[in-house]
Amino acid sequence: MSKKFLSIAALAVPVALLLGGCASGGADAGNGDAASGDPIRIGVVGAGDPYWETYKEAAADEGIEIELVDFSEYTQPNPALTAGELDLNQFQHIVYLATYNEASSEDLVPIGATAIYPLGLYSTQYDSVEDIPDGATVAVPNDESNQARGLLVLQSAGLVELKDGGSIFSTVADVEPGSKVSVQALDAALTATSLPDVAAAIINNDFVEDAGLSFEDAIAQDDPNDPNALPYVNIFAARAEDADNETYNKLVEIFQNTQSVLDGVQEASGGTAVLLKTPVADLLSSLEDVQADIRANQ
Repeated sequence: MSKKFLSIAALAVPVALLLGGCASGGADAGNGDAASGDPIRIGVVGAGDPYWETYKEAAADEGIEIELVDFSEYTQPNPALTAGELDLNQFQHIVYLATYNEASSEDLVPIGATAIYPLGLYSTQYDSVEDIPDGATVAVPNDESNQARGLLVLQSAGLVELKDGGSIFSTVADVEPGSKVSVQALDAALTATSLPDVAAAIINNDFVEDAGLSFEDAIAQDDPNDPNALPYVNIFAARAEDADNETYNKLVEIFQNTQSVLDGVQEASGGTAVLLKTPVADLLSSLEDVQADIRANQ
């Protein structure tokens, strides 16, 4: 979700950061519109990232006032958007949004892409995947979306084989016997601190630098350019009835086309973000596919 997307789910995806800031006001606190003079309320997780202030200034140059509503839990921005306390939110990827929609019988939709952030495997004991010995233990996040994505990274690296080739619903129970390593699921905030005790760990972007690591230290990661990575694209989300709102769509364009904003996103992500302008039709199609998969797996 934003670079914080992967504690979610963080979704959502990706997994609460805990303690919540909550949008103030009632159900009519949202519905901002540049023409009315009301600010557009956008829910985010991590408003302290400097690029958000740059984004506000870029929008103001286009005559649109933005009010950022910062949340400390990934579980809060979608209900706030549904309730009308926000006009948009930008913190999550498609898998997280699909999970929310299905669990809540809601119909929030993506109206624009921002970036995708590779999920990495880190080790303080081994310099490469090939050095990890047979039978070693590797940690992955225990939240649903990040666990599945982490397992797919391990499979791509040749460390595990997953039942039926793996999917966005894979769990440690789907690791086939005979895989090179065993897998332990831990809270996303603990995979980094587990490194002294495990051969390697999948670490969400939010916790990499806090653990004294750099993104360049990853010994394996998923490929953001793989078509199978589309469900992990971070998005602006709106209520379905607002999908064609001109002001909201203009805000997406401002984000995608303002170089100083994009530079800030890259800086905040440690240079890992892959910036995207994925067609909205593709985002919607991916959302529909993921929601259908969720229903089929219930």
